Amino acid sequence: MDPRYQVQLKIRKPAAEVFAAVVRPEKLSSYFVQAASAPLAEGATVKWRFAEVPGEHDVSVRRIVNDQLILLEWAGAESGHKIQVRMTFQPLDAGATLVQISESGWRDTPADLAASHGNAGGWMHMMCCLKAYLEYGINLRAGGAR
Repeated sequence: MDPRYQVQLKIRKPAAEVFAAVVRPEKLSSYFVQAASAPLAEGATVKWRFAEVPGEHDVSVRRIVNDQLILLEWAGAESGHKIQVRMTFQPLDAGATLVQISESGWRDTPADLAASHGNAGGWMHMMCCLKAYLEYGINLRAGGAR
């Protein structure tokens, strides 16, 4: 078995605006991460810090297609092997974008399966926060950390 998943959500903003909200650290830290060390740029390794999880997490940017695609790689929670994250931004019309996030590379072990399920929920939460931020100017994560 090859554990993987995909989550998706329609955001009522143009693809360029949605894409920028993920790539630019000042936007990303307004709804998702506590801090990001730099913009997502192909070939870069960026450090993300989350309020709920101790430490900084290396995010390696493997590929960027402006306003369409972000491919990331990071260490799996339990085993430390590389997990691939694929984000796509599909324009539905001039004012709406379908965001899809998938993660693959998990091992078929109980620990990795549990971690992958947690990440699936985390990415869905991220997209809900992105939607609230872009459509309504609300930071759903504010005050949500332990």
